Amino acid sequence: MSAQGLRVAGGIAAAAVAVGVAQLLGAAFGPEADVRTAVGSAVIELTPGPVKEWAIQLFGTADKLFLSVAVLVVIALLAAVAGLLERKRRPIGSAMIAIAGVVGCAAVLSRAQGSAVDVIPTIVGAVCGIGTLRLLISDRFATTGGAGETSPAGGAGESGEAGGASESGAAGESGEAGEAGPPDRAKRRSLLTLGLIGAGVASGVAGAVITRLTSSVAGDRQQFALPEVDVPAPPIPPTVQPKNVDLPSFVTANPDFYRIDTALTVPQLSREQWELRIHGMVDREVTFRWGDLDRFEAVEQPVTLTCVSNPVGGELISTAVWTGYRVRDLLAEAGVRGDADMVLSRSIDGWTAGTPVDALTGEKAMLAVAMNGEPLPVEHGYPARLVVPGLYGYVSATKWVIDMEVTRFDRAEAYWTRLGWSARGPIKTESRVDVPRSGQDVPAGPVTFGGVAWAQDRGVRAVEVRVDGPDGEGRWQQATLGAAYSDETWRLWSLDWEARQPGPHTITVRATDNTGYTQTSERADPVPDGATGWHSVDFAVT
Repeated sequence: MSAQGLRVAGGIAAAAVAVGVAQLLGAAFGPEADVRTAVGSAVIELTPGPVKEWAIQLFGTADKLFLSVAVLVVIALLAAVAGLLERKRRPIGSAMIAIAGVVGCAAVLSRAQGSAVDVIPTIVGAVCGIGTLRLLISDRFATTGGAGETSPAGGAGESGEAGGASESGAAGESGEAGEAGPPDRAKRRSLLTLGLIGAGVASGVAGAVITRLTSSVAGDRQQFALPEVDVPAPPIPPTVQPKNVDLPSFVTANPDFYRIDTALTVPQLSREQWELRIHGMVDREVTFRWGDLDRFEAVEQPVTLTCVSNPVGGELISTAVWTGYRVRDLLAEAGVRGDADMVLSRSIDGWTAGTPVDALTGEKAMLAVAMNGEPLPVEHGYPARLVVPGLYGYVSATKWVIDMEVTRFDRAEAYWTRLGWSARGPIKTESRVDVPRSGQDVPAGPVTFGGVAWAQDRGVRAVEVRVDGPDGEGRWQQATLGAAYSDETWRLWSLDWEARQPGPHTITVRATDNTGYTQTSERADPVPDGATGWHSVDFAVT
């Protein structure tokens, strides 16, 4: 390995040890001491809104994986620079690791549940990283009898000037002969460096696994017996699903339900740890523990949730049958004051949403504890989350909810509102083509197309479809709708079409809700309050 290669590898080894030790030691302190997650969460928090939206549009539900990989790549690059800059008498690289440790400590302390004790693993990790870097440039791995920093007193000094050579010259500290040293020392340094990288990575993985196992609420979730439902949802008739077309299921299976949130690591909150505090502009502050929920009426209802980042034709929309308790019943115990118009709900990881009071005091808003007949999946908010029909998730769907502050829109801002999204987020009337897929070849003859339409809290009254051919614009045709279940759920549609004319075609869809409003053709980006426009798909008849 070349001299510069050894320096780069040494910096990466130091970083691997620092992160690995911090991760492994952090397992004894709990998830709040996880510096890797803390730094990633801080990056999410500090990232401008448009950049976050770009990442969601580009990577969808894989945005967190992208961020995790990006953070590791940045750490590796900075570590490589630290290795290149490190010198025995000018420990620039060590200073970089120390600064990184300070940043890591700040990230840990910035977390909602972080404390001064939780920074100990980060500090120890940084010290170990510096020690590793200093070890790898020590005399035991340098050449003896040659020029450079380890030369005898009468030879060249650190800058090489006394011997007539600069630091960057052949006799300087960075010269490859003095850096790599004799073959046995160079080999020993290379092997030690690779070993330290491997040890750091192994420690980090072990720490992450141990933290996950010790903090997991999987056992708590398995032991949770669903509450007996006092107000069950009406049965979902099979006629909600159009025949002869491969459309999404009316009820989305839990593993297929979209997930967009800011949690880099899924919070692990048990029922015993959970409590919900309601305070602010209320007659009395109340705090509910898990057992307190038993005295409220348990309800069940299917609701379609939609992400504000869903582009025209996007898939960030799903439907589930939710079980839980009416939010209005919980708010009633606190007594909401008449001049309050917003509830700022907060997740265990610090994320917030601002929801209009009137949306939460209606009959449909829920503190959900179950999803499709089983306890909430951990990634969807176990043990409790908010479900509010008719509003985009960024202003309503708080997962792992632990706090509800009754306030006003002119006094408080939620997470996404601070980043430029609208304070109120009613879901817009939209529709999507699912069959055919873009670029699909359709055989000549009778075919059935289809898709979904939604207008939560208003319901879908009609869907129209237009198929354009090579000769120009076609006419709007009424699609056949699956049965309407409720205004809070999407509606599936289908269209029988005779594919006669070979060549390229475009299918376009638009929906009309129960208020008589037909969705606009005008295209708008998701920011600041949801995308608009007609969805079109190009296909070919063969």
